[in-house]
Amino acid sequence: MSSTSNSSTGQPIAITLPDGSVRQFERPVSGLEIAASIGPGLAKASIAMTVDGEQQDLSRVIDHNVQLAFITRDKPEALEILRHDAAHVMAQAVKELYPETQVTIGPAIENGYYYDFCRATSFTPEDLEKIEARMMEIVDRDTPIVREVWDRNEAIAFFEKQGELFKAEIIRDLPENETITLYRQGEFIDLCRGPHLPSTGKLGKGFKLTKLAGAYWRADSTKQQLQRIYGTAWRDVKELKAHLTLLEEAAKRDHRRIGKDLDLFHQQEEAPGMVFWHPKGWAIWQKVEQYVRKVYRESGYQEVRGPQILDVSLWKKSGHWENYQENMFFTESEKRTYAVKPMNCPGHVQIYNNTLHSYRELPIRYAEFGGCHRNEPSGALHGIMRVRAFTQDDGHIFCTEDQVQAEVTAFHRQAMKVYADFGFENISVKLALRPDKRIGTEDAWDKAENGLRAALAAAGVAWEELPGEGAFYGPKIEYHLKDSIGRAWQMGTIQFDPMMPERLNAEYVDENSQRQRPIMLHRAIVGSMERFIGVLIEHFAGNFPLWLSPVPVVVATITDDARDWAETVVAQLKAAGIQAEADLRNEKIGYKVREHSNAKIPQIWVVGKQEAAEQKVAIRRLGSQQNEVVGFADALAALAQATRLPE
Repeated sequence: MSSTSNSSTGQPIAITLPDGSVRQFERPVSGLEIAASIGPGLAKASIAMTVDGEQQDLSRVIDHNVQLAFITRDKPEALEILRHDAAHVMAQAVKELYPETQVTIGPAIENGYYYDFCRATSFTPEDLEKIEARMMEIVDRDTPIVREVWDRNEAIAFFEKQGELFKAEIIRDLPENETITLYRQGEFIDLCRGPHLPSTGKLGKGFKLTKLAGAYWRADSTKQQLQRIYGTAWRDVKELKAHLTLLEEAAKRDHRRIGKDLDLFHQQEEAPGMVFWHPKGWAIWQKVEQYVRKVYRESGYQEVRGPQILDVSLWKKSGHWENYQENMFFTESEKRTYAVKPMNCPGHVQIYNNTLHSYRELPIRYAEFGGCHRNEPSGALHGIMRVRAFTQDDGHIFCTEDQVQAEVTAFHRQAMKVYADFGFENISVKLALRPDKRIGTEDAWDKAENGLRAALAAAGVAWEELPGEGAFYGPKIEYHLKDSIGRAWQMGTIQFDPMMPERLNAEYVDENSQRQRPIMLHRAIVGSMERFIGVLIEHFAGNFPLWLSPVPVVVATITDDARDWAETVVAQLKAAGIQAEADLRNEKIGYKVREHSNAKIPQIWVVGKQEAAEQKVAIRRLGSQQNEVVGFADALAALAQATRLPE
């Protein structure tokens, strides 16, 4: 923002709006005054503004020429402001109800917000009800939210006097040139950069407190343990109800619950962040792996296998030691330190380096179902979605710079087909750019980022850019899939990496017999197999398509005299490569059908005396109340076709 004030020169202040129109004012004006001059409807609808690209409160006074846009409730950026204010209103409610509590930090997060509190007594679910009710009261008060600039030492002294020692610590740790801003809403004062709503009433009542959790001060397990209250906030009550309905549906689809109900896997304390796969769950794994392996073969990849642990010296060369060691597991033997691999890429470079390659061999494509271990914080673990031990459908392409565009385009087509085969239709593409912590030169990063942009453009893909979210060794294209209830999951990636070949001395001989560095493309379509299967479980709610189902069919008898026919049917199904089970129990057929329907078996083949005599089966499909009587040969042929891997 310009530091020259028009008010001191006597020149009108020019406010340029998004449509290019300019409004002039003879004196400094607040954002709210500008909105009111345009129209009372805009003034009422606006909750904040953007001044020369910086979000600010509507109360801020403008005294020089700027470009200005108003943030109304319907704008995407409004939600973060509303959620941030909801956190402040929650903190005010907690302080009013439990004055001895210290407040620490309370940011907006995806779909909601949280605030961490220091309190000797634990909060209870009943406390959440009281806090939420008090928040409603604070909204009804419609108290102005006022920004104040304080002297650093005065602010520290104020919070220390109030017993808010965490706030005082935050201020001490801020850079000396940081402007200290406090926000006052009634008797409650909080440290914050803002922006905030004009008043508490602007928040509305589209919020709800959702859960309690533990947290450490500044995410450091050596520091004081705090209590975290989570909430969700939306533009209005209608949006809130829609979100809560989505949460209810998501809870029904929770992969941990379905995994237990369908006997797919379990986890236990002795192996935190790791998975015990049961036969049915492992059958799903095998189907996914076989399908992906088929994609490997058809796309010209050679499958390889690297060691699980490597001497730490290699991880120092690759850059992982410097940039990733806090996420790695280490072990020692005979006075040597080894790292359990968190990624497969350095191992693939060693396989590539074992032979000197000619440019005529490139691109060389390696693939591996590589087991990796990452030391994820225990609080971040979540079923099989976020684990410490996982397997990737990992691949690396060694190519020339001229080959990058064709390889990325081919990968994109390949990935989109895979996602369609698994039932995902709504897919967005994002480009994650250089992070703060990275290796390589700025020129190398420019080349890598522009190379991926060019490849996406050549593939005719629209994409969104994510500054700061690339890997430490290179930018990456990410594929975000929406599931059947609209939740987005980040899955596949392809990454442009000129850094690791340099650090690990990968070379090829060019057409002039000169040695050159290849470009290394890191790629995965499903990513973590564990996470992908967890997403599939929730996407399908356990109702897997026939080709993915661990048990596509159960043959259930009505009477004992159909027993031999049922066993014959199951034997022929298995001979055809179809996993099938026989239910020969002396139970009523209605009981059997209900039990197998609850187990999400796609087809139940009911057989009785008549079916046995005619060599037929009565097919009951999951979700249907009707049986379809079909000759066994036709039923077998149709099921064999439906259970094949997608072409």
